[in-house]
Amino acid sequence: MIKRTYAAVAEMAGSKEINKEYNDVLVRGVTIDSRKIDEGQLFVPFKGERTDGHQYVEDAIKRGASAALWQKDVPNPPEGLPLIFVEDSLEAIQSLAKSYLKELDVKVVGITGSNGKTSTKDMTTSLLSIKYKVQKTEGNYNNHLGLPLTVLGLEEDTDIAVLEMGMSGKGEIDFLTRLAEPDIVVITNIGESHLLDLGSREGIAEAKLEILNGLKENGRFVYLGDEPLLTEAVENRELDKKTFGMSTFNYLYPTKITAREQGSSFFINKSEETFELPVLGNHNILNALASMLVAEYFGISFSEMNKGFQNLKLTNMRMELLIGKSDVKIINDAYNASPTSMLAAISVLKNLPGFKQKIMVLGDMLELGEKEEEYHVEIGKQLEGIDVVYTYGKLGASIAKGAQTVLPNANIHAFLDKEELIASLLPTINEETIVLVKASRGMKLEEVVKALQ
Repeated sequence: MIKRTYAAVAEMAGSKEINKEYNDVLVRGVTIDSRKIDEGQLFVPFKGERTDGHQYVEDAIKRGASAALWQKDVPNPPEGLPLIFVEDSLEAIQSLAKSYLKELDVKVVGITGSNGKTSTKDMTTSLLSIKYKVQKTEGNYNNHLGLPLTVLGLEEDTDIAVLEMGMSGKGEIDFLTRLAEPDIVVITNIGESHLLDLGSREGIAEAKLEILNGLKENGRFVYLGDEPLLTEAVENRELDKKTFGMSTFNYLYPTKITAREQGSSFFINKSEETFELPVLGNHNILNALASMLVAEYFGISFSEMNKGFQNLKLTNMRMELLIGKSDVKIINDAYNASPTSMLAAISVLKNLPGFKQKIMVLGDMLELGEKEEEYHVEIGKQLEGIDVVYTYGKLGASIAKGAQTVLPNANIHAFLDKEELIASLLPTINEETIVLVKASRGMKLEEVVKALQ
């Protein structure tokens, strides 16, 4: 984490208004939560809709913070404290992070995409950790505030930072990549997430491609070569480009994939190794290929990469295989959903061997724009081969409507009440059942997973 004097932190944050008697006080780390102060941290208060963090500054310093920012438009700053006065707290912490990153001898990996960026981040970190000290974005700290906090948490001896870059609209990836200035960037895919804001897949691709704006000179661009919106956009650009995908025209592609209950094994065109991936789904094979290209860039051979996959631990609620009541198997993929990731989840469940009953619990996919109902109906039409389907939510009912074209009505159950869904589902499960749970984050279908456990 950042360790600098009070005076240095102020300069890096773009402030010249400080209490000079504290110039040599050491600041160790940054927090935005006054309830979780570690000794020596810089406390950064924000003005929110319901509360103003400035009212907690004095208490934060009493509890061990070495210093705190204070936004100039907030009246009545307490006197005699190690405050750093700034025009805007968010801009100050962003400036601090950018300055800190420039002082580190660290390589940066930037990862974005409509789906799979968190899993790719986890896989990339696991592979790079074979040879390097690596830190990654934790949780969903991938936006204009989270990424600076991640950067400020980097240790000075970190070799590689793997930074996830999220967005909801145009310009956001541009800001993040210019702050981080990555050595290599990855776009996992272009899906339908954020159609509500960006209007089309073309708009989404344009926004994701902003990640190239901060790429260092001679840096590498890794992307899904099967996606025409990406290949056409960069075909005439002079870049160090490496593609991955299922098609054989890509630089890296799988030559054989075998699905197993606990994950997949696969071969690639660049090696004779058999790779064992302890996570389900062909879409995760693609994520693995992207991470392998990043590892190759940093000098890790394909023959070494199985060690990294063996130690892989994905962030929770992403194709997480669990054991529940009555020894039922559960795939918890409830973190988020889009049409692309829904289809991937359906494919996973269809291809899993060894279960007599395959159940899907699906909820609303959010932020899909004016065609949201159409997207949900189409998902339902892809459920042939699934034994029983439970849907939750108003849009989930459209999934049930589509499912009626391929499944018996008796095998389709639509609910607007989550507790009623759980009560209907629980008596049907046993040790020969597998249940896959998926929806957008706002639907909180992890509550169904918890009930099954």
